[in-house]
Amino acid sequence: MIVINVKENESLDKALKKFKKKFEKTGVVKELRARQAFEKPCIRRRQQLIRAAYREKMQQVQEG
Repeated sequence: MIVINVKENESLDKALKKFKKKFEKTGVVKELRARQAFEKPCIRRRQQLIRAAYREKMQQVQEG
């Protein structure tokens, strides 16, 4: 269960934004999408390698 602490004078929009951020961090939607279709382990590993290479490339661009 997600609990959001809302201050007295805080607007509903800010509280909703906090909720969405916490909900996204839980990874529920991402997991549901992943479970919709079976993905072979070799394809999953390949995708992870591609993502890792992309992240590494982006870090090098930011540093240099």
